[in-house]
Amino acid sequence: MEQLEIFDIPNPCRGICQTNSRGLCMGCFRNRDERFAWQTLQPAQQQNILRLTKQRRMRFIRLQRKKLAEQQQQTPPQTELPF
Repeated sequence: MEQLEIFDIPNPCRGICQTNSRGLCMGCFRNRDERFAWQTLQPAQQQNILRLTKQRRMRFIRLQRKKLAEQQQQTPPQTELPF
């Protein structure tokens, strides 16, 4: 049985509207179909998309942190000269 939503689920758009190489919006982490169909989807479908976007965002953050850690390991430590 589907739970009824009392309030409309707000559109997760953040106004950034740039896509990455995988076609996901870098602001809300929705794909093209999810963005264009948002207003016509049932609340349960919108909730599912929000769940997916949260997973995508967390995966993106983990990847960025991993890249940063790798860069920091590759960069030699800066030593100050005694001038």
